[in-house]
Amino acid sequence: MAGSVYKVIELIGTSEISWDDAAKNAIERAHKTLKDLRIAEVTSQDLKLEDGKIVAYRTKLKVSFKFIDDF
Repeated sequence: MAGSVYKVIELIGTSEISWDDAAKNAIERAHKTLKDLRIAEVTSQDLKLEDGKIVAYRTKLKVSFKFIDDF
């Protein structure tokens, strides 16, 4: 019986609303092209500022998905 293998990638989601929404945007976009997403870990959050005002929230995530061999 073989064990499972997972690949980890880093994503950055953005939003004008919140850090949570930025993370959600990243995961929803990744789900369109990656199968079997498993775990997402928030590694950092930051803000984009213009004229002293918040214009964007950014959330950096490490996301894992199952690595599937075709052989």
